[in-house]
Amino acid sequence: MSHENFISGRTQDEVWEKITAQFLDDPDPLEYSAVIEHESRKIALNIDIDLGGGFESGFESTTFAAHLNTSPSFRFAIHEKHFTDEIGKFFGMEDVEIGFEEFDKALILKTNDTLKLKDIFSDSAVRAVFQSLTDFTFGITHHHASGDLPGEPFLELQIEHGITNVERLRQIYNAFYSVLAKVDAFVKTPHNTEQVN
Repeated sequence: MSHENFISGRTQDEVWEKITAQFLDDPDPLEYSAVIEHESRKIALNIDIDLGGGFESGFESTTFAAHLNTSPSFRFAIHEKHFTDEIGKFFGMEDVEIGFEEFDKALILKTNDTLKLKDIFSDSAVRAVFQSLTDFTFGITHHHASGDLPGEPFLELQIEHGITNVERLRQIYNAFYSVLAKVDAFVKTPHNTEQVN
């Protein structure tokens, strides 16, 4: 991913002040791309809105993505019950429930390590953000796969809506960053294959 709009700051508030200023200059952008650099992590934010016209229907998307430093053996994917999930078709993941009733009821959860997925979504504020999303997929995916090689690992959230409300973007970013921090922590510790029954 190549981006020219790098946004960094000593604090998250500084980062989002800069993003807010950009949206004040262009409140309803049809395209927006940035790489948010914070606490040694780079998270790409892309918004694409095509209004369509004539015989063409439009489309919208908002994506948050972060390259993972190593390829974790842990895998997961989540999406709404009615939404098609491409990520979860790979890596032998199974549908699971993690013990949070409303979350389990609202979403399809796939993973190869249920305990780790439960840990990732142990924060009720993080769960609330993902429960509030529609038409999305979220999980660990791989880019530029070739042959039998899985490609570069990314944590990626794809939403089929063009979100230009900065407060909403920051809320989603915070939840994304929380999950990223947990995945990073899992990479630094031995893989636990224990499952929740």
